Amino acid sequence: MTTLKDRPHKALLVIDAQKNVIGGAHDRDAVLANINTLIADARQAGVPVVWVQHSDDDMTIGSDGWQIVDELPVSADEPIVRKLYGDSFEATDLEQILAARGVGELVVTGAQSDACVRSTIHGAFTRGYDVTLVSDAHTTEDLTEWGAPPPDVVISHTNLYWQFQAAPGRTAAVKKTEEVTFA
Repeated sequence: MTTLKDRPHKALLVIDAQKNVIGGAHDRDAVLANINTLIADARQAGVPVVWVQHSDDDMTIGSDGWQIVDELPVSADEPIVRKLYGDSFEATDLEQILAARGVGELVVTGAQSDACVRSTIHGAFTRGYDVTLVSDAHTTEDLTEWGAPPPDVVISHTNLYWQFQAAPGRTAAVKKTEEVTFA
């Protein structure tokens, strides 16, 4: 139901599953296992897997911490988007990559729930994409020291509010890994 014309396909978006981003994240191993399941399912269905890597002064391009975690296999033919901002569309080639593949629906995973994942799902939605957030395939680190709620609450809240997003001609959904289909 996307508002993007002639874009009937889905893509799996894996946001910032990098060593320095997801290293100490909440429920890390379970989230990575779920992302791996989704990657395998998407590949089997011929659905594009698109990777996003954040960089900044503390995580420079090419550094060890900038690399995708070892548990997630990146295929050589899958696009990698390098970004500097929370929204994976901002000042990147993500839109061009998705348009070239006829993608109008995104299935979103990765880190961090309260930063880059949140910015990207909103950015995609306002750009006309249908957006499914995979409830058990995104995570964040513990930022309670700076006044944030505990990570499990951040993740639960993100899942809660996303299921109630609405806009003309677009859908927002929250599904568990086992509920996501790429057919």
